Amino acid sequence: MKAVLCETLGPPETLVVRDLPDPTPGPGEVAVKVAAAALNFFDTLIIQGKYQFKPDLPFSPGAEFSGTVSAVGDGVSGFAVGDKVIGYGGWGACRETVVAPAGKLVHVPDTIDREQAAGLIVTYGTTLHALADRAKLKPGETLAVLGAAGGAGAAAVEIGKIMGARVIAVASTPEKLAFCRSIGADETIDYSREDLKTRLKELTGGKGVDVVYDPVGGAHAEAALRATAWEGRYLVIGFAAGEIPKFPLNLVLLKGCDVLGVFWGKFTEVDPEGDRANTRQLLDWMAEGKLSVAIHARYAMEETAEALGALARREVKGKVLIVP
Repeated sequence: MKAVLCETLGPPETLVVRDLPDPTPGPGEVAVKVAAAALNFFDTLIIQGKYQFKPDLPFSPGAEFSGTVSAVGDGVSGFAVGDKVIGYGGWGACRETVVAPAGKLVHVPDTIDREQAAGLIVTYGTTLHALADRAKLKPGETLAVLGAAGGAGAAAVEIGKIMGARVIAVASTPEKLAFCRSIGADETIDYSREDLKTRLKELTGGKGVDVVYDPVGGAHAEAALRATAWEGRYLVIGFAAGEIPKFPLNLVLLKGCDVLGVFWGKFTEVDPEGDRANTRQLLDWMAEGKLSVAIHARYAMEETAEALGALARREVKGKVLIVP
């Protein structure tokens, strides 16, 4: 089989494609022929050794995938050859066949497009955990999404609308904001041209937003916190801007607001059943036509460096797929 490998830590250009022996699942494992693997922003970091998880070399990037079961190891029940599944492994998905623990896989209905399903687990799983489990977003509340055109941001726009929120999408170009409107955003803010705090206050009649979803960090984070409502919730998703903001804690006191960390990877370990329930909810929404994963582009394995470059430059609107 072919696999994209990180053999030396470095930029995307250092990745190589190698021919490897076909893997065999061990006890409790399942082999999956990959239909598509999805990339996320953290893949640009993990190949450089800059992410909190540091797999042994060599490894393949790509945390999530969809495909068809091709072999089942001893002791596995509930999966059979030919089943359509999605899975999450943290890394290792950019290859023709993935071997994963059975507990990391979820069945996919035949009615769901496998390429869309490939991009469902990480950003949409993170977002549902953030909005439902952490922020407890209620219908009628206002949700501000920073970096709203990226993979995580787009997921927040879509899920926020499904949960009944009024969604304000924040991004940096007219093209990205048009994309956000196309996937359901009620209002948009171009923070490269408009003052973020002022516009968020204006769009909420001076009240401020109930929930801020922030996968970006950086220079605009404090302005968004200052624009939260009384007892608002600020969701810390990640730091795509590269800068980890430091908030004045008096703002948290004066607003009676909560700053909530969202570490979805740890959540999947601590509460795997809760995570699986969230994944089933996402699949149900997709089957009902309520949720549709926006695919920015599809790349061959040999084009993985190009795909990661687009993510690093924050050019991506939605999800990026590697299709073997």
